[in-house]
Amino acid sequence: MAFFEMAKTAIRSFVGKPATRRYPFVPAKVTPLSRGHVTIDISSCISCGLCMKKCPSEAICVNKEEKTWTIDRLRCIVCNSCVEVCPVHCLTMDTVYSPAVTTHSGLEVLHITYVKPERPPKADSVDENKEQA
Repeated sequence: MAFFEMAKTAIRSFVGKPATRRYPFVPAKVTPLSRGHVTIDISSCISCGLCMKKCPSEAICVNKEEKTWTIDRLRCIVCNSCVEVCPVHCLTMDTVYSPAVTTHSGLEVLHITYVKPERPPKADSVDENKEQA
C-alpha cells in the first residue's frame, strides 16, 4: 500500500502546480501584515535609544552626541521589536521588501533633527538661592 501512496504523491507533483513561487520572476504576495523593512520619520525621533536597546540583532545604533540614527539593513531581522517599543511612533514597518544586495551597502545613517527642550529652573531652588543671598 505504501508504494501506491508514494506513486500517487509523485504523479500529483509532476502534474500539479509547484508548491513554491519563483520569487524574482513572480512578485511576492504583499499583505498588510507583511514585514518588509523598518522606516523612520527622523523629524519626530527624540533619540531616546529604546529601539537600540530592544533590537536583538543590534542593527540599530543611536548616537546622542552626534545626533545620528543608524540602521544596518543586513543585520536587521525584521522582528518589529523596535517599532513596538518606540514611544513617539516614529518607526514603522513597511510592507515592501528590501531588494537583494551583493555588497555591504545596507548601512543607513540619518541625522536627527529633534532638539530636546531645556528644562526651566525649579521654583524652589530659585527661592532658596534668593534666601541665601
